[in-house]
Amino acid sequence: MVLFTYLHLAAYPNVGEALLEAGTAAIAYETVQLENGSLPLLAPMSEIAGRLAAQVGAHLLEKPHGGRGVLMGGCTGVQPARVVVLGAGTVGWNAARTAAAMDAEVLLLDRSPQRLRSLEADRRGRLMSVVSSRGLLERLVPTADLVIGAVLTPGGRAPTLVDEQMVKQMRPGSVIVDVAIDQGGCIATSQETTHRNPTVTIHGVQHYAVGNMPGAVPFTSTEALVSVTLPYILGIAGRGLEEAVTERPELISGLNTVQGSVCHPGVAKALGVPPRHPMACLR
Repeated sequence: MVLFTYLHLAAYPNVGEALLEAGTAAIAYETVQLENGSLPLLAPMSEIAGRLAAQVGAHLLEKPHGGRGVLMGGCTGVQPARVVVLGAGTVGWNAARTAAAMDAEVLLLDRSPQRLRSLEADRRGRLMSVVSSRGLLERLVPTADLVIGAVLTPGGRAPTLVDEQMVKQMRPGSVIVDVAIDQGGCIATSQETTHRNPTVTIHGVQHYAVGNMPGAVPFTSTEALVSVTLPYILGIAGRGLEEAVTERPELISGLNTVQGSVCHPGVAKALGVPPRHPMACLR
């Protein structure tokens, strides 16, 4: 059997164990990777999740929803909300752009100067890009009205960038949106929540860590996802997995489990098992 969907096995090891036991050939949308390093099947959901993160954060900052009562864009003579975005990938960039479009003060952090430089031409409004460091996080997180966690390690568990002490120093009514929760989360205090019960308050800070954030907008998400996945689905269904992988080499990185073996190194590390080369698994 071939399973072709989002898996996020680093965050859900019990699912990985079940796939291994069943001998399922499981291809994860989120680890299908082109030669240039891009993730074509993850990108549309990352765009949506990033834009939702700013939208959700603005909503939760309102006083009736448990927030500090801060308007993202402020008003004449009043400071706007300060938004700190961790990670300048597709999620982070879309979150930062959306928050900046609301006239918030946005600090976009990433460890890669090259990545930040590549975004410079499209920077608008009160959006500043900064090379991230531990010391910078310790200074900025306590001053933020909204922190958006948007880091990604393809196939692996997200690194914890914000520890509990930083969260304790945030002002009551501040908000954290941890988009990285699908890969375990990048905020130490994050707990996965649901669309039905989306927030928990820890140390006076609202945490929104909903798995599968794009599920909140299913019409948009479905159209975006089908447009990129359908060619792969037709190839696998029409020619079989081995031939489809030969024709579209990016599917090799998408193989997470095959015949009881883990094929992706990031997933293998997260599950604590040795990886096998995908092509060896298919033979």
